[in-house]
Amino acid sequence: MVDPSASPVIPSARSKIDRHRMNELDAISHRPKGTRSALGGTDWQYIEAPGLDDFSAQDWETLNRQRTPYFAGQQAAQALRMLTASRDDATFGYQINNYEHCLQAATMALRDGLDEETVVVALLHDVGFVACPTLHGEFAAALLGAYISERNHWMLRRHAIFQVHHCRGWPGLDHDERERWRGHAHFEWTARFVERYDQNSIQADYENAKIEEFVPLVQRIFARPPRGVGHPE
Repeated sequence: MVDPSASPVIPSARSKIDRHRMNELDAISHRPKGTRSALGGTDWQYIEAPGLDDFSAQDWETLNRQRTPYFAGQQAAQALRMLTASRDDATFGYQINNYEHCLQAATMALRDGLDEETVVVALLHDVGFVACPTLHGEFAAALLGAYISERNHWMLRRHAIFQVHHCRGWPGLDHDERERWRGHAHFEWTARFVERYDQNSIQADYENAKIEEFVPLVQRIFARPPRGVGHPE
């Protein structure tokens, strides 16, 4: 999808959307003072120190021992929750909302027989599109970068700029901005991803796969050992 920041919601529509969201927030339970959040494991312990400055070596040992299984159980689930939170959202003009767009991109990649990593990348490539519109590519790259190839990481960071190439009817844009990277090892892949799985995955008449089909794929990607991520140009 194309960054919506250049086309703001009109005030009357914005107030209606905001009221709907505020009603959702009102339904979220408030933690009373003194009530602790539940621990993720039955044999886990709370750290009693009030601040990080007060943590002992034993506290850090306990926390880090519990951290690994916690992330293993929560990371994929929380990434998917970020996406599915927008399942019923309205759109500002596209036939389908951003959740359905991401699902459609992943469905197209899956049906084309692409590898599991790329299918997950397609599913989450625009997960930050509404919350972080101007940097949503960087958002997805930061989320997935430690678990995916350099090729897909590079593509995520730049896919929004590559998509401008397909917005020829939008005046005032540099439709060839992507050309500054022509010749880069990942240029052609990024151009192909955007053309085949991004700019066209906005169709109401396309039958998307169900999100449940992608859950085990996402879990396996986040179960990979994380790697260090640099930012080569």
